[in-house]
Amino acid sequence: MHQVTVIIPTYKPGDEFGVLLKRLSLQTLRPARVLILNTTDAETDDRLGALLDRWKSRFEVLSVLHVEKKEFDHGRTRHLGFVFAKTELVLCMTQDAIPRDPYLIERLAACFDDDSTAAAYGRQLAGKGSSERERFTRQFNYPAVSRTKMKADLKKMGIKTFFCSDVCAMWRRDIYFALGGFEYPAIFNEDMVLAGKMIEQGWKIVYAADAAVWHSHRYSPIRQLRRNFDLGVSQAQHAELFGRYPSEGEGIRMVKQCAGHLVRSGHVNELPALIADSACKYLGYRLGKQYRHLPKRVILRLTDNPSYWGSSRLL
Repeated sequence: MHQVTVIIPTYKPGDEFGVLLKRLSLQTLRPARVLILNTTDAETDDRLGALLDRWKSRFEVLSVLHVEKKEFDHGRTRHLGFVFAKTELVLCMTQDAIPRDPYLIERLAACFDDDSTAAAYGRQLAGKGSSERERFTRQFNYPAVSRTKMKADLKKMGIKTFFCSDVCAMWRRDIYFALGGFEYPAIFNEDMVLAGKMIEQGWKIVYAADAAVWHSHRYSPIRQLRRNFDLGVSQAQHAELFGRYPSEGEGIRMVKQCAGHLVRSGHVNELPALIADSACKYLGYRLGKQYRHLPKRVILRLTDNPSYWGSSRLL
């Protein structure tokens, strides 16, 4: 039987976080530990503390580690979770990812029955109230069919071979440390960078479509620009992985297919929003790829993670 630690970075979590804890407590493969990595600042209220106090009596594996906002980093904060975890497997989740059913952990852990599997990630389903374009995007990136990805798939799948999302991704802890873990400081994309290293080293990454979470966002076009700026920065910083497998073609293919789907399904009214979102994503991504040529003041207006740029050595 596999042993699993769940690590969840939080920052002012909403009501859905209580639902996440409840769903984790009902898993058929019960986690050995659930470690909350909570980011705090001067504006943080005590709702999380009150919630955890209610849950600790029913879910004794819960524990919390507080991290000051100025110390938060996508890579370093999650890496702390791996350091404190003592189990064979570590499941990374986000505070707004809700397990669809009680089998999430069991199905992800089963992927590691194959000793050559280094990581496995679950399917993300658009939640209630999502737009049709959001539903299509989730289906495009997270189809209903599982797949095992390996180095031989790079010629056909390109950059998608490296895709692995810490919204819901399980990692083999010993391989994680053997390959250096999540790098930090990390502006974004720490999961895909590590997955790329694993693929390059001959390990397998499994997409488990039957292990699903509800997870979706309603980002404005400007927020899309900023997130994709950070994505472009991370890819520019790792040209050894991403330089050989550009992602623009895959993005264009998704936009074309989504536009066709909106027309066929009678959601033509969403086409302007699709165009606006896509233009901002592409502009942000291209600017991020060229960040070394931009003044710092411009970078700070474009990034979604201004604290990352606090050290001049990062420029």
